[in-house]
Order: sequence, then C-alpha cells, then structure tokens
Amino acid sequence: MTPNIISDMFEFDPLPLSGAFTITLPAFADNRGSFTKVFHEGIFRDQQIQFDLKESYCSVSRKDVIRGMHFQLPPHQHAKIVFCPHGALLDVLVDLRKSSSSYGAWCSVELSEGNHKAVYIPEGFAHGFKALTENAITYYLVSSVYDAAHDTGILYNSFGMDWECPSPEMSERDRSFPCLKDFESPF
Repeated sequence: MTPNIISDMFEFDPLPLSGAFTITLPAFADNRGSFTKVFHEGIFRDQQIQFDLKESYCSVSRKDVIRGMHFQLPPHQHAKIVFCPHGALLDVLVDLRKSSSSYGAWCSVELSEGNHKAVYIPEGFAHGFKALTENAITYYLVSSVYDAAHDTGILYNSFGMDWECPSPEMSERDRSFPCLKDFESPF
C-alpha cells in the first residue's frame, strides 16, 4: 500500500482571538495505522509561540459531554496545546485578558482524528469542549503544573456560545463556576 502523506509541515492559522491559533499537525497514515507529530519547539518558536511543556493530560468523553470552561489563575496560569487523536470535539476558547483587543470574545474549532488540527491557547484564556462523538479523546499539553488552589473556570453558557446541547452531561463543579460578567479577571 502506498503511504498517504497528509502533511509534512505544521500549518498555523490565527484565530479571531489575539494570540490563539489552529495548527494543522503533520500526519502520516498507511496500512499499519497513523502517526501524528504534535509539537516541535523550534517550529513553534519560529511562529513566536514560546511553549515550555510542564504536564500533559488525556480525557475520554462520551458524546454531548461538556467540560469547561477551565483555566488557572496567576501565578500558575498556563498555555495549552489541545488536539483530538480519536473521535471529534468542539473546542471552545474565551479570551479573559483585560488588555486584549479580543477580551470577552470567544471562538470554537472542531478538532478530530480526521482533520489533524490542534489549538494553541495562550495564557489568560478559558478553555472547554463538547464531545461530538462517543469516546472522544482530548489530549492537552500544558505549560504549567496543575495547582488545585488556582484551578477555576467560568460558566460554560455565560458568554454567548450556543452549544447546541440542551441537556449536556457535565460535572457539578463545572456547573458551579461564575458567569463571565461576574468574573473579575486577573489577566
């Protein structure tokens, strides 16, 4: 079988939120399966993305599960690179940086095993997602270590996003976050 070369280069596309990007990841598939390159420090640095990997997480979610909108407060804030190696999800970002031209704005991107896209999320953003398929895997690369005392969020339905899911499955913690309008941003 002839290999299917999907891409041999990272492709960075700016999102409407200042400093955030979608990244098309280099991927390769053949009769054995697939291989995807997720991070290359030099290539990210060439795009003016300084990312110092400190931790990595993986979650598996059932269809219509919503997780978010999470972030860590200073001095434990972090940037993230998020991708979906199995299934599909709708990834959502909200800019919480008061000095940003896109403060309070949000955007969403579909990430899937088929489109080989990732999202770079700068410090000062809330992040969450909705699983579009059963057993959707979300993989996170994070630039700071988890700190429970600084881990928080904003309410998923408080910033104008239509999740198109009237009864999402969510944690009680995620349902208890304050609305964006009531959150005093330290970013």
